[in-house]
Amino acid sequence: KKVLQNSQKISKIALVMLYTNTSLVRGEIVVKISQRVNIWLRSQGTPNFIHVLRPQVISFGGASPRTSTFSEMFLSGAQVAGFHTVPPSDEPLDYEMSETHRMMQPLDILIGTFLLKGKVRLSTQVDIATSLDVTRAAWMSVYDATITNPNLPQFNMFVPMLLVNPTLVTFGLV
Repeated sequence: KKVLQNSQKISKIALVMLYTNTSLVRGEIVVKISQRVNIWLRSQGTPNFIHVLRPQVISFGGASPRTSTFSEMFLSGAQVAGFHTVPPSDEPLDYEMSETHRMMQPLDILIGTFLLKGKVRLSTQVDIATSLDVTRAAWMSVYDATITNPNLPQFNMFVPMLLVNPTLVTFGLV
């Protein structure tokens, strides 16, 4: 992480990955130094367009994935289905281990051609169907996720936590 200072506030640059149903973007975002990057999309004031610096983009949709690089890009937040910091990250998880009446539910999650094998934290009083049906949160945390893509055999990543937009992904029970 790099720290930027201007006359009014101190910001930091964080390396992140953003998933849409047709692409993967790896690049840098600028956030306030006090913000936790791994839950940044949940915070108030998140822009409608995510300003990504030095993005590397892999686009899917043709016969084979295409790569592109830009100096900057603006990605519609409404298209982002998944988001995480690039490992390794020192960001803390967004829950307390000691919290009672919670369980980790293993799930497979599809984002376009990406397969995420991870866990979601649920109340012990509900199943995943009920939780998805009643939860109105724009972002859901997924923990201990392995991310792969059959179109990118070399792509195999483990992240301790990521955010997914439940309305843009597909959930599968294992």
